[in-house]
Amino acid sequence: MSPNTPPFRADHVGSLLRPAALHAARTARQRGEITEEALKEIEDREIRAAIRKQEQIGLKAVTDGEYRRAMWHFDFLEGLDGVESFVPAQGIQFSGGIAIPRAIRVVGKLGYSGHPMIDHFRFVQANTQVMPKMAIPSPSVLHFRGGRRSIDAKAYPDMAEFYRDLGDAYSKTVRAFADAGCRYLQLDEVNLTYLCDTEQRRMLTERGDDPSKLPAIYADMINRSIAGRPRDMTVAMHLCRGNFRSSWIAQGGYEPVAELLFNSIDVDAYFMEYDSERAGGFEPLRFVPKHKHVVLGIMTSKSGTLETKDDLKRRIDAATKFIPLDNLCLSPQCGFASTEEGNLLSEAEQWAKLERVVEVAGEVWE
Repeated sequence: MSPNTPPFRADHVGSLLRPAALHAARTARQRGEITEEALKEIEDREIRAAIRKQEQIGLKAVTDGEYRRAMWHFDFLEGLDGVESFVPAQGIQFSGGIAIPRAIRVVGKLGYSGHPMIDHFRFVQANTQVMPKMAIPSPSVLHFRGGRRSIDAKAYPDMAEFYRDLGDAYSKTVRAFADAGCRYLQLDEVNLTYLCDTEQRRMLTERGDDPSKLPAIYADMINRSIAGRPRDMTVAMHLCRGNFRSSWIAQGGYEPVAELLFNSIDVDAYFMEYDSERAGGFEPLRFVPKHKHVVLGIMTSKSGTLETKDDLKRRIDAATKFIPLDNLCLSPQCGFASTEEGNLLSEAEQWAKLERVVEVAGEVWE
């Protein structure tokens, strides 16, 4: 594993808690109190500060913290041709009764005709001395939550055509990121882990989907999305079970999808949630082929409690019973703010966790 090729021994998923000034600016913009240009100036300033902080900590890959997004997935997906967001009768339900009152649907033929997040990447690239990283939702996200009922039957009477067009739209998007200079792209893939949860599988069955067939459908679509990437672009996949205000959606170990996940999907690395019993054990890592890497998410981003170095090292050692140490890296299990509300910890606690990741990775691998 080259020290200059991602994923890095100390890495992170991407999203960061929004600073107070950014929260205030976005609220002011929603109320019409400032212009879009004024908001962008504040976003630019806060992103530059976040990049500097990531570099100072010692991270070799930096992101914009997703500061320009309200949500990790909808903000990207509604930028594709044929997709729109709306307010549903019932939002996405998380543990503890928390819900996100927003959804997306397909209203026409899917396609790519440019995307604002290409410029978001360029801004990070122009303002860092290390590797700029971009994270976007996996294409499966456009299907999983709403299913057939969220896809216009006139546009797509045949679901096979929907999956094909979605893969092609993503392929053009990936090529656009590559042409802009992106060499570290992450697909946030929550739905393969949701398919390990019996309650989520029941929900899919009741609405008419076959949860036993979806993993292969999603794998084919993801492979179609990234097949044309440059050989020097690293594509990672982030897997988690939901992350909103420190709550979650799904539970269950990776075993039901592990062999397909590691051997049928053509990504280079996996950011894997492993911070709680909901994720199961390390046994599924036995399926990881020798040329791929796993970034162990054994540090939680859902609370400010700082893991000890000894505990992190002990869990890394436990993982090596199933995968060689050289195939492993370390990170928090998810972002700190998958939505602009952020998880229930302070910015100081967030940065302390990222510092601990760099510290432990240095002691374990360097």
